[in-house]
Amino acid sequence: MRERRILKRKEERRFLRTLGLVTLIVGAVGAVGALLVRDQISRHRRDLFSPQPLRRLAALGFLAGMEPSVDAVRLLHDYVAWEPRPLLRRRAEQVLARMERRMVASPPTAGGVAG
Repeated sequence: MRERRILKRKEERRFLRTLGLVTLIVGAVGAVGALLVRDQISRHRRDLFSPQPLRRLAALGFLAGMEPSVDAVRLLHDYVAWEPRPLLRRRAEQVLARMERRMVASPPTAGGVAG
């Protein structure tokens, strides 16, 4: 009876140790994957007019997270006129529309240029 309890405890410890190790490995792989994606996006964030569509998509993602500015809106207008792929053009139009709405909705800042 006592030997069975000892064996059962050893099996439980082995199971918990294995479970903990698997959880740690899955977490580490997830963290590395997230860092790689973040690195790729930050590396290609300025490639809006790149010949590679994925780089342009990453650049659009970067611009979508920026605070709206007149320069960004002008850049997106140029990009929408230039972009040959309908999917990326629609994404740029969405980002542009959101930026324009936010610019209209937000009052000018004190540090802004008065006209």
